[in-house]
Amino acid sequence: MDGFEFNKIAGAVLTAMLVIAGGRTILDIALPKHKAEKAGWALPITEPKKKGPEIAKPFDVAAVLSLLPNASADNGADLFRTCLTCHTPDKGGPTRVGPNLWGIVGRKVAEAPGFNYSSAMKAFGGEWTWERLATYLHKPAEAIPDNKMVFEGVKDDRDLADLLVHLRKLADTPAPLPK
Repeated sequence: MDGFEFNKIAGAVLTAMLVIAGGRTILDIALPKHKAEKAGWALPITEPKKKGPEIAKPFDVAAVLSLLPNASADNGADLFRTCLTCHTPDKGGPTRVGPNLWGIVGRKVAEAPGFNYSSAMKAFGGEWTWERLATYLHKPAEAIPDNKMVFEGVKDDRDLADLLVHLRKLADTPAPLPK
């Protein structure tokens, strides 16, 4: 068989395939479409409940402080893991991006040795009371505008109480819980 014979056979096969595919396309275009009588299977589709705009409730420090007696220090330790990126919890531990948090409850604000605090934090002054810590850890950017901490905050009141109880343990003598 010479090359010309092979070309004729290949051309015939390709032409047949073109006629089959083209004929199918022409029939799809020319004939009217019809819908199936019923679906092959029924999907259980439920409409999502429409919510109105969610109104954020204002932060209530008293509500968080009322949760402290029953808060879980173990859950607080789990939540504190995210803080370990910037802070150390060890007595005499080094400062990192943030100050060492040993003895934070009752400590003066912006007074951890070896850490360069922002002017906003220095101007805040006072001591880290339960109320101040809860407010600050809820939304640091709102509690002390222009501070260096980029953490968004702990939104859930129960988690915040757990974290505060864990921070309480980071001291030689843990601070008493508020009444």
